[in-house]
This record gives sequence, structure tokens and C-alpha cells, in this order.
Amino acid sequence: MAAGAPVALRSPLRWIPSWLRPGWNRLPGHRPRPAVRGRPVALRDGSRVLIRQVRPADAPLLADGFARLSDKSRRMRFLARKDQLSAAELRYFTDVDHHDHEALGALDQADGRGVGVARYVRDAEDPHAAEIAVTIVDDWQGRGLGTELLTRLSGRARSEGVHRFTALVAEDNMAMAGLLRKMSASLVGRSPGTAEYEITLMPPGKSTAPPAVGLCQDRVRTPC
Repeated sequence: MAAGAPVALRSPLRWIPSWLRPGWNRLPGHRPRPAVRGRPVALRDGSRVLIRQVRPADAPLLADGFARLSDKSRRMRFLARKDQLSAAELRYFTDVDHHDHEALGALDQADGRGVGVARYVRDAEDPHAAEIAVTIVDDWQGRGLGTELLTRLSGRARSEGVHRFTALVAEDNMAMAGLLRKMSASLVGRSPGTAEYEITLMPPGKSTAPPAVGLCQDRVRTPC
């Protein structure tokens, strides 16, 4: 899933504490909502995927997708070397409430394997802001899947009261920075090796067109 929170805040999309349990990041009063059925989508190269909300049972699919990422793609996602996902991380990434933490997954309709995920996590201190992340397995990058996922994620976020996305990008990822600028993202901060962007979401019913975004890696790394 290229995302970020204020520079001083350790993002839940990158930093998974050992004491993590399902639901730790949910705001009080919100129970997990049932995931909705998927929607088939044809990508620009003719390949077809099913995009749907992630479910707890998707942990094996997520683990399989992570195993198919290159070392570079993993580094772009976590801004550090990452060799595997722990059981707690898999639980965190799949046991989402679809309100404060939303995740949309894409499945290859040909074989049912997971090929991409986009997610947001609401800021616990600012309920109108959320960090985004998009990850596409390497052999599915460049097909427009990141754009499809993020467009749908933006709609979900608006419907749940999120007005602003934040995104943390590797400083040397010029392609991704360019894509963020195309969707009117503002550069709001820098830290060693990274740049932070902010994206304003139009309220439901006021958006004139879906955002022209191509995010291929979580922590927005490469164009798709």
C-alpha cells in the first residue's frame, strides 16, 4: 500500500509494536464492519482483478503477496529492509474495522492470488486525517492497478469522514513524487531520506473527478 503521518509521529503502517493486538488502533465506539463483496475491474492491459475489502481470512494471501515482492519493493514499502511479516503484523494488516482502518485488496481473477493492497489508517489525534499505503506485487506494476485501488480507497475514506491523506515518500523516488504533485499534493515536510506530502480529499458529492493517482508501492514508491 506510500504514506505518511507527521514527521514526528511513528506511523502504524510502518512501525508494528510487539504488543500489537487486533483493533488497537480503532477509535472508541466503532465495531468492525463486515467486509463487502468484491467488484471485478479490467486494467489497461486487459488483465482482470477483483477488488474488495480485506478480511481476517486473507492473512495467507497477504503473506504470499509479500513473499513475491522484490527486496526493493519491500524497502520502498517499509522504508527499511524487511524480510518477513510476523503473525502480529499479518493480523494487524488483515483484521481491519473498515472505518478507522480500511484496506482494499486486489485478487488476480485468473488464479485468485493477491496482487495489490491499498489502505488508510486514521490518525488517532486527528480523525479527519489518515495515512495511506499502497503495495503492488512486482509483476503487476505498470498496469494501472495502483490507480484503481487508490481511487476506490479515496472514496471509502471520504465516506468515513476522512478529509486528508498523508503520504511519506522516499526522497529519491522522483516518479512517485511527480504523481503525488499531479493530484495536487503539497510537500509539507522533509526528514533524512524521506519527503512528506499531504493530499486534500473533496467531501462526498463534491469531487469532480477521481484522483489521477498511480501508486504502486506502499509508502508510494513507483508509478503503476
